[in-house]
Amino acid sequence: MLEEKIREALNAHWHASATGDLDAEHDIYDDDAICDYPQSGERIIGRSNLQALRGHHPDKPSGFDVRRIQGEGNLWVTEYTITYKGRAAYTVSIMEFRNGKVVHETQYFSDPFEAPGWRNQWVQQIA
Repeated sequence: MLEEKIREALNAHWHASATGDLDAEHDIYDDDAICDYPQSGERIIGRSNLQALRGHHPDKPSGFDVRRIQGEGNLWVTEYTITYKGRAAYTVSIMEFRNGKVVHETQYFSDPFEAPGWRNQWVQQIA
């Protein structure tokens, strides 16, 4: 039952993220939630700071595609692509829940890159 509620909350969160509904997007977070961006060495403490930071982003996404949501218990991972100014960023969000709310999120962002030719014989292209 809890996992079903978490999945519903995640679907609502990502839908709100895609449509720019900041209030609904941040309903999923506990008041004292922590969000880490390891690649830039930043930590955002508190739902209000996280919402303010995202609300002041200079660009609005032109594309948002959730590719996969996977998890159980209190640990959930979402893979998605977010596009700003025609440039996609492949993103992984790792969320830890307590009492149905996110208490810790870690997000990783990556630009797409060309696959090296030396791997061709072992790989298939994916969309």
